[in-house]
Amino acid sequence: MTQSIERRYGRTPERRRRDRWLLGGGLLAVLVVVGAWVIWVGGANSQANLEATDTAFTIRDAHHVDISFTINAPVGQPVTCALQALNEDFAIVGWRVIEYPGSDTRVTKYTETIRTVQQSNTGLINTCWLT
Repeated sequence: MTQSIERRYGRTPERRRRDRWLLGGGLLAVLVVVGAWVIWVGGANSQANLEATDTAFTIRDAHHVDISFTINAPVGQPVTCALQALNEDFAIVGWRVIEYPGSDTRVTKYTETIRTVQQSNTGLINTCWLT
């Protein structure tokens, strides 16, 4: 009697075995996805070795701003940076992309001039990337 009730409600040994296989397969799939994500985010991120820091800006006149900054990058690795000048409404009034060759030292200092279309009130680094 007990065996027929278990069979009626799907509690057979085959069903338990199948449920274990499905659970194991699901856990394996989750582990593979999480492992791939960890490798993609952590291990393959070469940009983690790059840091660009604004140090100063000088507004020369209504159409030029000087931006001083440091780049901390691996020795010998070329870097490209996008610099921008903003007005008092935070609109971009000047933009320049500059490529720097690999350096002999990890930290290098630069000062660049950006031409603007109107009076700016700041100049800064938008982004830098390894090239």
